[in-house]
Amino acid sequence: MGVSMKKILLVLTIISGLMLTGCYSSQINMSMGNMRLISSSASPQEVMDFATAACKSDFYQGASFLSKAGKEYRFKCVKAEENEIFTPIPGTMIPAGVPAPISK
Repeated sequence: MGVSMKKILLVLTIISGLMLTGCYSSQINMSMGNMRLISSSASPQEVMDFATAACKSDFYQGASFLSKAGKEYRFKCVKAEENEIFTPIPGTMIPAGVPAPISK
């Protein structure tokens, strides 16, 4: 492999890394107990999906929207057995696969 091929591979690696960084616009700023503070410039549906995935990775059933201030969204991670209600961001939907709470 010549020097020019190494340069091309290096440039492609840098460009693909920058493209992935540009796509990733949501991050968790705070996680305390079942509360999550997410900062995002993505669309509300993408934020709802991100919050649900983040809560599921922490062994919850999904995320329930609490409030929004600027680009910061507050969510509560919900467990189905606690009969809590899943509330989506207004104008969005909770991703499929999240069961409805069971009423006793």
